[in-house]
Parts: sequence; structure tokens; C-alpha cells
Amino acid sequence: MLCFFAMGFVDLVGIASNYVKADLNLSDSMANTLPSLVFLWFLIFSIPTSLLMNRIGRKNTVLLSLVMTLASLLVPIFTLDFTMLLLSFSLLGIGNAIMQTSLNPLVDSVMKGGASASTLTFGQFIKSIASFLAPIIASWGATTNAFGFGWRALYPIYLGVGVLATLFLFGTRINEQAPSNSPEGEKTVGQQFAGCFALLRGGFIFMCFLAIVCHVGIDVGISVTAPKVLMERLGMNLNNAAYIATVYFVAKAAGSFSGSFIMKFMKDWTFLFVSVAMMIIALIGLYVGSTQWEIYGAVALMGFGNGNPFSIIFARALAAVPDKKNEVSGLLIMGICGGAVFPMLMGAASDAVGSQAGAIAIVSVGVLYLLGYWMAGLRRKS
Repeated sequence: MLCFFAMGFVDLVGIASNYVKADLNLSDSMANTLPSLVFLWFLIFSIPTSLLMNRIGRKNTVLLSLVMTLASLLVPIFTLDFTMLLLSFSLLGIGNAIMQTSLNPLVDSVMKGGASASTLTFGQFIKSIASFLAPIIASWGATTNAFGFGWRALYPIYLGVGVLATLFLFGTRINEQAPSNSPEGEKTVGQQFAGCFALLRGGFIFMCFLAIVCHVGIDVGISVTAPKVLMERLGMNLNNAAYIATVYFVAKAAGSFSGSFIMKFMKDWTFLFVSVAMMIIALIGLYVGSTQWEIYGAVALMGFGNGNPFSIIFARALAAVPDKKNEVSGLLIMGICGGAVFPMLMGAASDAVGSQAGAIAIVSVGVLYLLGYWMAGLRRKS
């Protein structure tokens, strides 16, 4: 569970990019390159991580991801140089891409049975705690100049937790299947690598991939943009506006937690429509909201609605190609690169129109795609 908490460090990029923008006087486009850098690496490292796991094992792969994450957290403690921050955010992205691909199989090795599914669900809840604590800690640090670091107090605190996770995992004995080093094993992984991209030629899997891109893009985009909306419309300072990112992640955690119960008596495809409908209503609130509570309510509704699409899309994609679940899983994890694409487009759009309405318009494209995905799924079922 400490490793899942460390997995949630990736969501600090939203609030961190806002503080870096203020500290270095960056444009939206420049500031949004930071979260984009983090999620770009999912496109590159998700599938190669499966190759690495076959060589060094799941536990060692997770340990490698933790070491890279720790290195990324060290850099901002010592410097706010933009070039070094690019390095820090890149290391965070690479480490998280490796972790997201290897930690879930490691949990399966530990649990060895039906309990693995519930453990993974609880792990995602633990991950969300790290996500919604980040804006709170950053704002507290900026207000109190905690440890002399200001908002960057977030980094030594999370670094401490990351060190604990690394030490505890290193000292934990885990019996997992021995990694294969045979030529035949390498050939099989190579075929799996190629098979991943071949699946994109199938219509539904390609739609699922794009749906994951949009889901994660909305996730990162809202956490980056919501504080800017408050500052633009209500004149808030960043320390006060930062808390709205916590509202989003708390609502998302609540959506995921409640969704696991709701889908016991409601079909997942029906619940996907309910979730997307919430997000559409939230978009209206983000476009027209003029008071703090209207904007807070819209962001909370967006978070609640965006709490479940990932699991629904993932399950449907795996069911669509049951004989190639590994390939489908690797491909969908690559879709997390949406967290790189959306912030860049949102930064460019907001700079072009001189308002955060441009960024919200890009989020709208993602939400409308999820609606189209749901409609296409209905036609496919019929």
C-alpha cells in the first residue's frame, strides 16, 4: 500500500506546475510542458516494462521505479532551475510508468487468489490519498514557509514516504515466478510487443485506447486548470486556489469507492453513461460558473464522474479480446500518455484566447469523446 501511495506522487504535477509558473513567470504553454513531460513517458515505457519484468522480476522492477521516483523528488528540493525541473518531471514520469505497469502484477503474485482484485481496488484508493494531499501540503508549505522550502515542502515529505516504501519492499520476501531468460521467452515477449500495436487496427480496441487517453487527459487537465479558473474569475491567490485540486481528487476517490458498490446493481455500461452525464453537467458549470461554490461544485462533479471510466473501459477492452489480455493491458496503459497531450493543447488554447475557457474547451473534446465511445459501445452490443 505504501507503493500505491508512491504511485500517487504523479498527481502532484498539476499543482506543482502552477507554483512553478508563478515562481518562474512562465506562460501557460511553458508551464503545461511539465505535466506533459510526466505522462509522455507512458507512451514509451509501458510495453518495454513487460520485457524488463521477464528479465529481472516484478519486485525488482517496482524497486527500480521507486528509485527513479525518489531521484525525481530530490531535484526540486535543491533547485528551481527550469532545465532541472524538466529532468525531475521526466524521471517522475518514467518511474511512474514503470510502477503502474509492474505493481499490479506484483500484487497478484503476493495475493495469489481472488483477494487480488479487492486489494488492487483498495490500492487505487490509497493512491488517491496521495493525489488529494498534494495540493493541501503545497498550499500549507507556501503559507507557512514550512522547513524553509515554501510550497516545495511537498517534496521532502513525499520523499520520506517513498524511502519507507522502498526499504519495506526491499526487505519483504516475495515468491514470484522466476523471470525467463530463454530465447523462447524473449521471442514470446517480442510477439506480444508487436501484437499490442496490431490490436490498434481493430476498431473497438482503438476506441478503448482513445477513451483512456481522454480519461487521463481530463484528469490531469482539470487538476492543472481548476486553480487557474478560480484565479482568473475570482482573483484568488494561488495558495487559496490550490485547494480546488484537492476537491477534484477527493470527489474522484469518492466516485471510485461508491462506484464499486453501485455497479453491483447497475450495469457498468449504464453507469458509464451516468458518469459521462455528470461530466457534461460539470463542463457547463466550468464554462458559466461565476462564484466560488459554483466552480467548486462543477469540479467536484467532474471528479466524481471521472472516478470510474478507467475501470469500465479496461474491463470492456479485456473482455473484447480475452485471448490477448496482456497485449490489451499494455496498450491501454500506454493511453495514460493522454496526461501529456491534453495539458499541452490546453495551454496553447488558453494562451490563444487569453482565457481558461480555451483550456476547458479542450477538456470538452475529451468528455464528448467518452460520450461517443459509450454510444458506439451500445451499437456494438446490439
